[in-house]
Amino acid sequence: MGRGSHEPLPPFYREWTSVWKNKPETEKIFIPVKRMRSEKELLSKARRLDSSTLTEIYRRYSPGLYRYAARLLGDQDKAEDCVAEVFSRLLESLNNGGGPYQHLQAYLYQIAHNWITDQFRARPYLITNANLKLAQAKTDPVKVVHQRLELDRVRLALAQMHPDQRQVIVLKYLEGWSNQEIAETLGKSVGAVRVLHHRGVKQLKHLLRTPEKVV
Repeated sequence: MGRGSHEPLPPFYREWTSVWKNKPETEKIFIPVKRMRSEKELLSKARRLDSSTLTEIYRRYSPGLYRYAARLLGDQDKAEDCVAEVFSRLLESLNNGGGPYQHLQAYLYQIAHNWITDQFRARPYLITNANLKLAQAKTDPVKVVHQRLELDRVRLALAQMHPDQRQVIVLKYLEGWSNQEIAETLGKSVGAVRVLHHRGVKQLKHLLRTPEKVV
């Protein structure tokens, strides 16, 4: 039987939601996990709120979630907020007896997808790469400017796409996910993902060819 909503969240919740901001940038790219347990095993123990399992889940999935959010939002602080919100919602669901029984990665990315979509709807002009560190200090400043401008164009175009099409494009081309993994995240068939991919690529090309629509 699940825990009631009136019960306080476990003590490691605070660590989950605060540790990220204290991590050096290099550790946000990859945080090693001693033993890679299957998602089935992780979820089985996570549903019992086992602290070591919850910590492993955070360490395994937070770097990818951060990259995913940063690429779409172009803002490190917002990306960190997204990661914190994802694990906050997961822990709240588990604490109340809910949460996923399978496809943990898909579940986490769907939360991130919904949160980012809400950000776009609330603030259409949110996207900026002012806080992203895109190049080393010795890089040609002119190249850095052009790189940032191009990234802005892509992000602004992605922000105008249908949320599902945007998610397919980002997960497939930036995260390297298979159609099956994307289908699990979206709760759709592989065939539907292929359709979204085809339409998304077509729309993205159109938006990138039309600068006035992405200003």
